[in-house]
Amino acid sequence: MHTTTAEIFRSPSPHKLMSEENSQPARVLIVDDDPTMRQMVANYFAEHNMRPALASGRQELVSQFASSEPNLVILDLRLGEEDGLDLLREIRSRSDVPIIITTGHRGDEIDRVVGLELGADDYVTKPFGLRELLARARAVLRRREAGRAAAPARETTHTRCHFGGWQLDRRTRRLSDPSGAPVALTKGEYALLVAFLDAPQRPLTREHLLQATRMHEDVFDRSIDVQILRLRRKLEVDPSSPRVIQTERGVGYVFTLPVEHP
Repeated sequence: MHTTTAEIFRSPSPHKLMSEENSQPARVLIVDDDPTMRQMVANYFAEHNMRPALASGRQELVSQFASSEPNLVILDLRLGEEDGLDLLREIRSRSDVPIIITTGHRGDEIDRVVGLELGADDYVTKPFGLRELLARARAVLRRREAGRAAAPARETTHTRCHFGGWQLDRRTRRLSDPSGAPVALTKGEYALLVAFLDAPQRPLTREHLLQATRMHEDVFDRSIDVQILRLRRKLEVDPSSPRVIQTERGVGYVFTLPVEHP
């Protein structure tokens, strides 16, 4: 029977996923077209209480997701004839599984930035140390669990946010403009907006915003400015003369509008 992409990447219920993660080691899907690299990472992770699964490209990745959604994906962006960024985009459109991307050269800065903006949670550059990769994997999984633990409280206290005629429903991640029309947000734009709404009318440093959006300072020191520019294009009447998100010289940015939580 033919399986659709939507069915392949259908996420399990939060309750089921939490139960599985608490009862057994995390299942980590390693996607790399280099069999030696795949096996080396898999062996190391298995030695450190992880359950590795392997894929050389899209077809095997699809098969792995069809059997059981992993707790984490480690995705090489250089997969021979396949484009890792396209695969990342496809995964992220169907699932919120944490993803660590790997790149083959330190010069692949644009790929790393694009990968993070498409929804990757972290990155490493080849050649990398297995200890570092494991540490990053554990950190991503810890952040995921911490976010899940905090989510019910956030949803209860601040389900909806109103600012300047706009509305953000944090339960559905739906942003509506003053006319009520929906405005699509990427994962990075949503995280950035939430960081501002949690601290309105207060100057926030780039470091704070980078941490809030789970982007790393050593990726590209202007990456948060790119996200700011994109969010301004969606919120501002005139992005070249911003009134909602203003630059605070020497500090970072400030969200100028008051925020209400009815």
